[in-house]
Amino acid sequence: MLLDFIAMTVGLFVLVVSADKFVIGAVTIAKNFGVSPLMIGLTVVGLGTSVPEILVSAIASFQGNLGLAVGNAIGSNIANVGLILGCTALISPLMFKSALLKRELPVLMAVSLICYFLSFDGLSMIDGVCMLFMLSVFLVWMACLAKQEQQNVEIDDPLKQEILEEMPESIATQKAYLFFAIGLLGLLVGSRVIVWAAVNIAQSFGVSDLVIGLTIVAFGTSLPELAASITSVLKKEYDLAVGNVIGSNLYNLLAVYSLPGLIAPGAVAESVIYRDFPVMLAFIGTLFILGYGGGKSGQINRLAGFALLFAFCSYQYVVFHSTLS
Repeated sequence: MLLDFIAMTVGLFVLVVSADKFVIGAVTIAKNFGVSPLMIGLTVVGLGTSVPEILVSAIASFQGNLGLAVGNAIGSNIANVGLILGCTALISPLMFKSALLKRELPVLMAVSLICYFLSFDGLSMIDGVCMLFMLSVFLVWMACLAKQEQQNVEIDDPLKQEILEEMPESIATQKAYLFFAIGLLGLLVGSRVIVWAAVNIAQSFGVSDLVIGLTIVAFGTSLPELAASITSVLKKEYDLAVGNVIGSNLYNLLAVYSLPGLIAPGAVAESVIYRDFPVMLAFIGTLFILGYGGGKSGQINRLAGFALLFAFCSYQYVVFHSTLS
């Protein structure tokens, strides 16, 4: 069992480092092809940071570990709001000043509810296709918003400015392709090791792979978003910190949660329907309420951050406790 935990730790480390190189390579390649920085920030970066979740769920689905794939998607979204925003808000209160963010919040809420209702009769291939279609629509909408904001030079949206400031420095195209390839290879290896170790740990403890997916794996695959959000808040780029989470949650639902339906259609565990998904909806609903702030500029203050983190830890306790009863 010790070997499994060591493998899990190494796999998570490889995943975090590889995700960073992969995103840098993808962003630079897009820039060198003339894609606008704002469009890259709203689409490529968000999708790139969700690649660890995508690969873990894809590999788990191909191996028939549906619980691990589903738990990874749902658990990562819970960790994004409860753990990541909770921790970053404790460092510094988060302000919602961007109009772009307030456009994305209702979309995230709607997508979450749709995916929840699709889960009641299990995840089928049709459900997976529906989610991918919604992903395509969302990406087109993001591209249109980016083009609109790029042309609207007289209005400086805070998120727009923060994305432009955080674009990595240009590197040679050949080096960018090398980063992309090395990052992708590392992501594949890290994901494969994590799935192997997670299944072994689940079997050793006599718990379901769903529980491991909701907890250890979800936490590990959320580490790139955690690092990005903490870095952003330390630079006082609050909208970018929140934007990373909102974008990641959307991609986790549409690009990650769709994979079990596409690859290994089957029933979703009752605990996901009646416990885990409602918890995720509660976290996203709380984010929605905090983001709009009663019609004023929304914020997540330190008290709200502590409440989110406490709720996340409580949920983790409930999940682990349920395996012992």
